[in-house]
Amino acid sequence: MWDHLWTDATIATMEPGDAAFGLVEHGALASEDGRIAWIGPAGAIPAPARTTTDCGGKLLTPGLVDPHTHIVHAGARRTDWELRLAGATRDDLTRLNGGIRGTMLTTRAASDAELFQQSAARISVLIANGVTTLESKSGYGLDLDTELRLLRTSRELGRRMPVDIVCTFMGAHAVPPEFEGDPDAYIDHLVDAVLPAAIAEDLVDLVDGYCDTPKFRGFTHAQMDRMFDAAARHGKRVTLHADQYSEAAASELAGRHHALSAAHLEYATEQGVQALAAAGAVALLLPGAHYTLFETRKPPVALFRQHGVPMALATNNNPSSSPCLMPTMIMSLATTLFRLTAEEAVAGFTRESARALDLLHDRGTLAPGKRADLVLWDLPHPAELPYRIAHSPVCAVIRGGETIHAAAAPNLLSEAR
Repeated sequence: MWDHLWTDATIATMEPGDAAFGLVEHGALASEDGRIAWIGPAGAIPAPARTTTDCGGKLLTPGLVDPHTHIVHAGARRTDWELRLAGATRDDLTRLNGGIRGTMLTTRAASDAELFQQSAARISVLIANGVTTLESKSGYGLDLDTELRLLRTSRELGRRMPVDIVCTFMGAHAVPPEFEGDPDAYIDHLVDAVLPAAIAEDLVDLVDGYCDTPKFRGFTHAQMDRMFDAAARHGKRVTLHADQYSEAAASELAGRHHALSAAHLEYATEQGVQALAAAGAVALLLPGAHYTLFETRKPPVALFRQHGVPMALATNNNPSSSPCLMPTMIMSLATTLFRLTAEEAVAGFTRESARALDLLHDRGTLAPGKRADLVLWDLPHPAELPYRIAHSPVCAVIRGGETIHAAAAPNLLSEAR
């Protein structure tokens, strides 16, 4: 007898194959010990379950995976947004203590309790919108103490909230004021002091960085080579903020280091796309930032398709360029701005986002043996997820076979301490 059975559901397994969305009409799904035990037609259920949910024809999908966030930080940057509306540039924001430096200042000043509570509130919204796994970056501390505090907060959030959190070290997000004018010395500091300290506390799953031209205050290839070589010495895979503002050949750098993914990619060239394909990397598209920053250059989606580079999506939640906590809104933006198909958009927050975090073996699609991470939606078909604008009709979120959010669920913080 199985633990639980969901029946009379339209199931989007997101498994690749002949059926769009891996669709199982009038389907059923069983779980046992937190894993998917069986999927098939509701009229052919081979065994009973201890509990059953009648889905009433509603849509069942994999739990959403948000593979790129800056969700642990303090404060907001509404002023940045207002200044951009008035025509301010990135350099203008920096001079006014906005941009990354502005969040660095508020984050350094916040207590551990403030960091936890502000970040937990944001994560609660992601969970209520269907997210069962997310990635969380450091990079708003830019000094030893605060970078470690950010990573510790991410780990603690993963322990106390019903969500899996992949912790990414991104000290190479920007040059802090203590190293102004000397990015090489800052990279040395990250490689020699900050990353080893974070590794020693088991706070790092992945390593990230921002590579672009000096005009856009990015780290150079040589600097990111040192950062990523250090990651490799510690046995950590990498991801990269790449080719967002200029043709900096950052995609090639990502490919050279066998990155799991490269994010943004508005200025990726065909050579860069080929490098990603050769490395088996995922193109991680962030339409929230594209929209908010009034970008006009679009990622080369046709090249990704041509060269077989999978495309993932993420909220890129951060206080300035993508203050978004609704994956379905990002799916909608991806179809409208980048012309992804509906199926590519849904795969971007399930199968391909799991691939971007090296978790596809365990989640991202609905298949026997994978963890029973599910979302029940009040929708008749998966194409409606990106079709509707600013709409997230979640009925229930299930993680490991257990309901972690229902339509009227209260506080998502567990009592465990």
